[in-house]
Amino acid sequence: MKPITKRMVQLGKYLLWFICGTILVYLSVLLVFRWVPIPTSAFIHHQNALHNGEPKVYAAANYQWVDWEDIPPALALAVVTAEDQRFPTHWGVDTIELRNAISDMKAGKSVRGASTITQQVAKNLFLWNGRSYVRKGMEMFIGFSLELVWSKRRILEVYLNIAQFAPVTFGVKESSRVLFDKDPMELTRDECAMLAAVLPTPAKSNANEPSETLQKRHTWILFHMDKLGADYLKRI
Repeated sequence: MKPITKRMVQLGKYLLWFICGTILVYLSVLLVFRWVPIPTSAFIHHQNALHNGEPKVYAAANYQWVDWEDIPPALALAVVTAEDQRFPTHWGVDTIELRNAISDMKAGKSVRGASTITQQVAKNLFLWNGRSYVRKGMEMFIGFSLELVWSKRRILEVYLNIAQFAPVTFGVKESSRVLFDKDPMELTRDECAMLAAVLPTPAKSNANEPSETLQKRHTWILFHMDKLGADYLKRI
């Protein structure tokens, strides 16, 4: 075993300072974006980078921030209903859904998505698409830190602004305009549920000409919105 040298100790200190500095910068960014509108996300930036590289092939991202007060409660409820009904009570990871996903994997069944809204914010805001244990671990860590620094309402507000609802279209403001030619507050309850219904496959789904599968999901969301009730959002 090699003896620990002064150089190794010095390198260890530099590494520790780098890690601490990175964490400090990251937490500072989270604190700023607890109140400031999010200017972009990793996914939006990636789409715009593709457009800048090959503008004839890739379109620029449609994106515009909208404050919580200008988002209809029915849309917020529809998205929580569709994506994460235990959102008000977990700390970034839905352990029940995670256990179910692990059980399905062990049984050889197709693995369901177990990501919470918080984890999806973490992925869309800071990470990349695709599946890997590394990304999932980072997603959980970032999600937990978001739960510590941001309120539940802020997490949901950011999700509604950066989630993709249509091809190259991110956030409820631009999605409402592109899909329904309306401002978010003008959306009907059915339109809110349809926006939530396309979330798993926004690049492939057509909210204006929904497939049979999409129509069934839309009906399911409306039914469970009634079960949760309008007061459900008061829990966040």
